Amino acid sequence: MNNSIVTEFMILGLTQKPELQGVLFIIFLFIYFVAFLGNMLIVIAIVYNTSLHTPMYVLLLALAIVDIICTTSIIPKILATMLTSRKTISYGGCMSQLFFFTWSLGAEMVLFTTMAYDRYVAICFPLRYSAIMNHYMCVALLSVVMAIAVTNSWVHTGLILRLTFCGSNTIDHFFCEIPPLLALSCSPVRINEVMVYVADITLAIGDFTLTCISYCFIIAAILRIRTTEGKRKAFSTCSSHLIVVSLYYSPVIYTYIRPASSYTFERDKMVAALYTLVTPTLNPIVYSFRNKDMQAGIRKVFACLKH
Repeated sequence: MNNSIVTEFMILGLTQKPELQGVLFIIFLFIYFVAFLGNMLIVIAIVYNTSLHTPMYVLLLALAIVDIICTTSIIPKILATMLTSRKTISYGGCMSQLFFFTWSLGAEMVLFTTMAYDRYVAICFPLRYSAIMNHYMCVALLSVVMAIAVTNSWVHTGLILRLTFCGSNTIDHFFCEIPPLLALSCSPVRINEVMVYVADITLAIGDFTLTCISYCFIIAAILRIRTTEGKRKAFSTCSSHLIVVSLYYSPVIYTYIRPASSYTFERDKMVAALYTLVTPTLNPIVYSFRNKDMQAGIRKVFACLKH
């Protein structure tokens, strides 16, 4: 139920300096262009090529779709506010943006863990991989990802909808996220903060821990590889995956583990840019474009377009 007196919010964006608006517009447009096209290319390549219909690539397909939803729920609105003098978003639009962003946040965290588990099984139990990561297991894992993401999003969006916004309607951020909305609330936000804290511990820290444990087992298996070239390639892949995962989890944990009163939005906006803009752009490069099978799948897509 909408208990709000405020009918729309004003979004301040990353900066209020007019001289930087043009530069930021180009940067945001470029990021969206790279993230959207990169992830869409992965979606098309995996759907089009039956040879990529395996658990690893199905999980990559899911990650690409989540990244498209994440960036599309945020960046087009940012670009629109930069092009016009009207820097507002309706109450309903703000809640919709919050819902889809929170959904993608939860889905991405659980997907990273699921993908790490898939690689753990593939590297540590190669002979049993097909039996363990079969069609039913893949469907079950994706169902768990969806259930957790939807539950997480409904809980936090529902709790925000219960709040009353009767004072300032200015969001000191570049999109509608939980921390700046809690800071604007005229009603108590203790329940919201507790649920955010619980989600941060279970989803962010919990998933990050499980992901790191999986990669520890993977690295231990890599160390048993006899060829130096094999070790080098495996370590290169693992290190790049861990860097992207750390870039995502660290700012999320930092942002959501604190009470609303401790937020410093000038700094936190930059932190939020890491998991809303940078990671969705890097994911296609790190997880897919360096993969030989994916490269072959993408070439097939381009060959089909030529004909």
